[in-house]
Amino acid sequence: MHINKQSRLRMFAIILLPVSVLLPACSDPAVENTEPVPVSNAIIYEGARLIVGNGNVIENASFSVEDGVFVNVGPTAAMTTPAGATRVDLSGMTVMPALIDTHVHLSTTRDALIDDLTQRPRLGIVAAQSLGSDGLDVPLELRDEVIPGAARYLSAGRGITSPEPGRSDVPHWVTTSEEARQAVRDEVARNVDIIKIWVDDRDGQYERLSPELYAAVIDEAHQNNMQVAAHIFRLEDAKGLLEAGIDVFAHGVRDQDIDEEFIDMVRARPNVVLIPNMPSRGVPTDLEWLRDSMDASAFEQLQASNIERPEVQDFFGIQARNLARLSEVGMTITMGTDGNSFWAPHIEMEDMVASGMSPAEVIIAATKNSAELLGYNELGTVEAGKSADFIVLEANPLDDITNTRTIVDVYLRGEVVPR
Repeated sequence: MHINKQSRLRMFAIILLPVSVLLPACSDPAVENTEPVPVSNAIIYEGARLIVGNGNVIENASFSVEDGVFVNVGPTAAMTTPAGATRVDLSGMTVMPALIDTHVHLSTTRDALIDDLTQRPRLGIVAAQSLGSDGLDVPLELRDEVIPGAARYLSAGRGITSPEPGRSDVPHWVTTSEEARQAVRDEVARNVDIIKIWVDDRDGQYERLSPELYAAVIDEAHQNNMQVAAHIFRLEDAKGLLEAGIDVFAHGVRDQDIDEEFIDMVRARPNVVLIPNMPSRGVPTDLEWLRDSMDASAFEQLQASNIERPEVQDFFGIQARNLARLSEVGMTITMGTDGNSFWAPHIEMEDMVASGMSPAEVIIAATKNSAELLGYNELGTVEAGKSADFIVLEANPLDDITNTRTIVDVYLRGEVVPR
């Protein structure tokens, strides 16, 4: 099933011109004044189950879209249809807000980056934030361009870490507090959207960013009204970062189960956000839904790695228990995939549910919470005044989160995305 584009659905107004009837000279002329019939350019989508994105669900909902924006949203019975509006029947479908990926590492040339950003909406992802691997040549100006059919894009520019020779020379390598502060100032001058740090020794290969250095980064960033996101691995570092004022964890704790001290620290910092980035579960999953989204060789390669891997199941288990515990105590959680796979958000959401979050909680994380973290006030929920970025699904993801893959259509700013 396919829903026609808004541009195909517009109707032309028929203007009836007043007609003058000539009467004999001794009579007053009789003129019939006919007002032009107003014709709305609204499109009314009717009858779907609507997952608003903020926890609310409207069964048999309708919503109107004009000029790429939601205008009215509510139960179908309460919807008033403007004269001349186009009506689209979505009975039996489920509608939800488009998805937002808060942690990716995108391509770094203009053409490749545009390709990355045009792939994502085909699977319902309409915004992505690249965290720390965007060097000086990356065309950050794309953030300000509206590219038809392309997702929105934010960037942390060059991240900050201790020296990691042989790994990547894109991030700032810092060894003193002044170098750390200057790195922040350099990225602020590029007008990046967030500051990224890595606090990890990479299995003992490097000296990890010290508390003195990451405290300097966080302080300098906050002085410049910037948030800081931290790549972490150890519980010890997560606690130190909370003490230093970190804003976002770009991973969960991965070396051990979190303890009550950490839970208490999180409760004391209710504005701190977690982007889990779950690892492979080590169990096969259904990938057939991806077959038509990529070339055959890429799909077969992906399918070949879709096997039982007992050696990674314990690693997943640590992060799954930690995510479930933090969700339980009310930490704000978003969705991020830490890579450049346009289909990965759907896998990530499946993994988040497998960790113990409910499908409803995961949808809020991937829509409303993610939009709020990235400052996209126009995204994240299906509400009046927001950008009309939404997904039409054949099945209900509140029943099974993998139903986010049963995509009928994706709309970006009110226009259907070619898929």
